[in-house]
Amino acid sequence: MSLSKFKRNYYGYFFITPFIIGFLIFGLYPVYNTLALSFTDTTLMSKNADFVGLKNFTRLFADDVFMNAVKNTWIIWILNFIPQIGIALLLSAWFTNARLKIKGVGVWRALFFLPNLLVPASVAALFFAFFSFYGPVNQFMVRFGFLPEAMHYLQSVPITRGLVVFIQWWMWFGQTVIIVMAGMTSIPVSLYEAAMVDGATAAQMFRRITLPLLKPILIYIFVTSLVGGMQLFDIPFLLTDGRGSPSSSIQTNNILMYMKFASSKGHIGAASSVGVLIFLMTSICALGIFYFLRDKDNSEIDKSARRFFFKKKSA
Repeated sequence: MSLSKFKRNYYGYFFITPFIIGFLIFGLYPVYNTLALSFTDTTLMSKNADFVGLKNFTRLFADDVFMNAVKNTWIIWILNFIPQIGIALLLSAWFTNARLKIKGVGVWRALFFLPNLLVPASVAALFFAFFSFYGPVNQFMVRFGFLPEAMHYLQSVPITRGLVVFIQWWMWFGQTVIIVMAGMTSIPVSLYEAAMVDGATAAQMFRRITLPLLKPILIYIFVTSLVGGMQLFDIPFLLTDGRGSPSSSIQTNNILMYMKFASSKGHIGAASSVGVLIFLMTSICALGIFYFLRDKDNSEIDKSARRFFFKKKSA
C-alpha cells in the first residue's frame, strides 16, 4: 500500500487517537479501578490490601446513613428538576411564540444563563453569609418586624434543604431554557401552520407537536440533570459543616463517599463501594429514561402502514 493511499484511508484515526487515549486513561480506567477497589479493604495509609468480596456493600446496605443519603439525593434532585424543566418549557414557549413578540429575548436568555457561570463554591459561601445568624437576611427580618429575634436558618431542615434546592434550580434553569429553546426553534413552522388551519389550540399544538418533537432534547436534559444531581457535593457540603447537617438532611451520596474516605483513615475500598452504587443507580435510571422516552413513532407508522397494505391487498 502506497503512503498516499494509507493517508487517505487512515488519517482520520490519527485525529481521534488523542481522544481515545484520554478517554481510556481518564475515563474508563478510573471506573475499572473504582470497581476493583470496592471489593478490597484498601486504605490510604497501608500497603497491603485484601480481597473482601461484597463486605463493603453489605455494610453499606446495613447502614441507615447510606439509605438516608440516597433518599436525600433523590429528594433534592426531584424538587430541583421539576420546577427547572417546567419553567424552562414555559419560558421557551413564550420566547419562541411569534404571536407574543417578546422583545429582548437574547438579553433575557443571557440574564437567565448568568448564574450558571458562577462557581458553586462561591455561591454556597454567599448564601451561607446571607443566612448566617448575623447575616443580612436576619438583619432585614428583625429590623422590619418580620421576626421577633434572629433565627438560625441553617439549623432548620426545611430551610436548609430548600436553599440547596433553590441554588441548584437557580444555577441550572437558564441553561435548560437555552437548550429547550434551541429544540423548539428547530421544529418546522409549517407543522404549526397546518395545525392552526385545522383549528388546533395552542395547548393542543404544544402537546401534540412540540413535546413529541422535543423528545431527543428532553432525553438529553433528563440524563445530564440526573447525572449532575446524583453527583451533588459542593453546595450542600459548603453550606453547612460538611456533613450534610442539620440532621443529615442534605447529606448526599457524594458527601457520604467523602465521609467514608475521610473519617476512616482513608478507607478507599469503602468509599469506592459508594461510588460503584452511585454509578449503577445512575446508569439504570438513565437507561430507564432512554426506554420510556424513546421515539416510538417510526415503529407505529410502520405497523399502521403494514396493516393498510395487507388490508388493501386482501380487498
